[in-house]
Amino acid sequence: MNRYDEEYRAKLTTCEQAASIIRDGDTLVHGVTIAEPPGMLAAIAQRARTGDLNQIKVYTFNAQKHFARTLGSPDISDIVDSYTWFVSESSRNMVQVGLTQFIPAYLHQIPKIVMETMDVDIAVTTVSPMNEEGYFSLGPCNGYMSVMAGLCRTLIVEVNENMPFVYGEALIHISNISMIVENTVPLPEILPMEPNPLDPVIGKIIAEYIPDRAVIQLGIGTLPNALASCLEGHKDLGIHTELLCPGMVDLIEKGVITGRHKNVHTGKHVFSLAYGGKKTFDFMNGNKSFENYPSSYVMNPGVIAQNHRMTAINAILQVDLLGQCNAEFLEGRQYSGTGGQLDFVRGAYDSPEGKAILVLYSTAKNEEVSRIVGRFPAGTMVTTPRNDVHYIATEYGIVNLKGKSTRERALALISIAHPKFRNELMREAENMSLM
Repeated sequence: MNRYDEEYRAKLTTCEQAASIIRDGDTLVHGVTIAEPPGMLAAIAQRARTGDLNQIKVYTFNAQKHFARTLGSPDISDIVDSYTWFVSESSRNMVQVGLTQFIPAYLHQIPKIVMETMDVDIAVTTVSPMNEEGYFSLGPCNGYMSVMAGLCRTLIVEVNENMPFVYGEALIHISNISMIVENTVPLPEILPMEPNPLDPVIGKIIAEYIPDRAVIQLGIGTLPNALASCLEGHKDLGIHTELLCPGMVDLIEKGVITGRHKNVHTGKHVFSLAYGGKKTFDFMNGNKSFENYPSSYVMNPGVIAQNHRMTAINAILQVDLLGQCNAEFLEGRQYSGTGGQLDFVRGAYDSPEGKAILVLYSTAKNEEVSRIVGRFPAGTMVTTPRNDVHYIATEYGIVNLKGKSTRERALALISIAHPKFRNELMREAENMSLM
């Protein structure tokens, strides 16, 4: 018998009973992506729908279907005051119509922002079953939840037997938990979208800039994940990444990623969030080579820079001829968020032999629109400022903007634009007095 079993039973309750402790005016933070606790979110939403709750604040990041169907549902938006640090597909419409408020933030700073500006009353998250030492794991999705667990007044965990047990700073001891509920349901599978035919083209270009023994970070989106398949000829790569993707797990299984020569966390695959399906999560379960840390550590540019040959690859939506990059604004609206992109751009550049590579397709809308533009439309947000940009890559090549003049930058970017837009971009550069 586990010596913590008695304490476990004493704290075990139902979702409905746990939800009953939430008071009007409380501020709630919930688990990220696959760690969204469906049972607890549904029970809290039910209280709102029956008039038992009149006003709560809820904070989320990259909301998924469980939040969208419960506390993010429009029918209770007058009761649930909703905020998000990152706009996802599930929350995009809510943000655009004003039912969820977007908070611009660098992901590594969110824990500090919370400590300095908020009082967290309730934290709820999905966890793995408890081990013999009394620890539950946040699984593959930490983000900021390990920090929130120590800041909140009341910590409620939803135990799901399908949640993998992941090490690092993803462990929460039963002594720090207020209430436990059990709800074993299939974990949400967040699988990569179908790759674009241009992905392997860009992937092969970028792969040549990644040396053996590099420590890699791959950002969100199909393009960074597709790059992984272009790295199968590399040796002894390491991982220090915001987001662990299925392509990285494939490289671990094939022996391409070993972490053997990492100078920080040698032999460990360091990340803060992960996505994928059952295969990915089963491979991580109990595997001590995987270490999950909060965003305040993983995405801290100073920590990132400690990794030798740190190579960060992130997707953007647009770049202008000055080198400013937009990864979060589309057609005049907030489309996603900053996340950890700029953190990794800065950290990777400061790493010994490091590189920060931003990637984009040269066009959009069936080659009718150039993603390399003279000037951004009015109101477009800049995710990575021009002073921080290192490499930019499209299917037409890769250029290094560091140390280049504004004229040299414009010419370099035009050289990797789609050929049918190059003359137009050259005219724009002349109108901008760049030529």
